[in-house]
Amino acid sequence: MYFLLGWLFYGILFTDLYPQPDSMLFILLGALFYVLVFSVIYTRWANISTFKTGAMAGLVLGLFYSLSMSFYMAASGGLDLERLVTEAFVGGISSALMGGAVGLTLGKTK
Repeated sequence: MYFLLGWLFYGILFTDLYPQPDSMLFILLGALFYVLVFSVIYTRWANISTFKTGAMAGLVLGLFYSLSMSFYMAASGGLDLERLVTEAFVGGISSALMGGAVGLTLGKTK
């Protein structure tokens, strides 16, 4: 789901944020490991097992992660304020949706 959300947000809606990738395999692997981080946090430390709690945690984690990466890019001169805000918004919303799906899936498999 996260891979498909990335395609929707970065490949269709916000194409100006990032250039087209050279390898979809690396995008797929990045999405897989990002979701695995959420799964470990949700099952081992947070006991998240619903869409709502997963989405709320996903929004917070995704927003913080997006902001941290955006600030690094801004420090290197590769990001202006408008793009930083857009990237944080897109990262937070996509992580909230993905986090909700992870929470729901974990709840259904318990």
